[in-house]
Amino acid sequence: MSLRAHCAKQSPRVRIASSLTEPALSAVEAFASRNDNPVMRRVLMSNKKQPASAVGPTWEGIYSEGRALNRYPFDNVVQFIYRNYSRAKPRAATKILEIGCGAGNNLWFAAREGFTVFGIDGSPSAIEFAQKRFAEEGLKGDLRVADFIKLPYEDDTFDFVIDRAALTCSTTSDAAKTIAEVRRVLLPGGKFFFNPYSDRHSSHVSGKPGPDGLTVDISGGTLTGIGPVRFYGKGEILGMFGAGWKVTGLRHVEFMEELTPPYDCHAEWILTAEKM
Repeated sequence: MSLRAHCAKQSPRVRIASSLTEPALSAVEAFASRNDNPVMRRVLMSNKKQPASAVGPTWEGIYSEGRALNRYPFDNVVQFIYRNYSRAKPRAATKILEIGCGAGNNLWFAAREGFTVFGIDGSPSAIEFAQKRFAEEGLKGDLRVADFIKLPYEDDTFDFVIDRAALTCSTTSDAAKTIAEVRRVLLPGGKFFFNPYSDRHSSHVSGKPGPDGLTVDISGGTLTGIGPVRFYGKGEILGMFGAGWKVTGLRHVEFMEELTPPYDCHAEWILTAEKM
């Protein structure tokens, strides 16, 4: 089956499925999926981070060269925070952690809105950029280089934890360990935003099976040149959240290039879960 047929079967230009029972529902984020568009390429590149258990040479190299230093938040993250934070609790008392925070663009937004923010990333260059930007703008945030699978925080600390396409560059085993750590550091009733790539993505179709769930040698789609990626099916992503979690939302989002070949499809999951 061609990439176009794979992604477009029974699908309009933008297909979003809702929920825990159907794949796909309402669009939250739109961006082009053509690699040869330099502006959109930079946006797409900002979605990817290095593996959880190590400083990934791919992403440290990208950040150290001044690339993918995104300045503005992703709209899905903005929606998640505003739909879920308690109006009865002062914003300064609401603690938000982002794993794989990169240049700190999502936390920059949250800090400007008065929330207390924490961020970790495996890239020293990304953290240095984020710290400098916060200092220049008079914003407060605990931003540090750290390992996802051993979060440097106490139990029951955070109201929200955000993963914007960072764990999707980790193996299945490392992602599972990180999700267990996320649960540990969340407050009871705290919520996790998990946003990995979908196995309907054109880049998944173009790659080869690698170790521990990864796809390697990606040769097509919007994720070329960033190293191994873990693409999730619906059953696989739900399987990451067992006892101690309540999955409160699951959306599948696809965007397909309709104008020029090879009609790449960008596909991702947006899962929200609550610590029970």
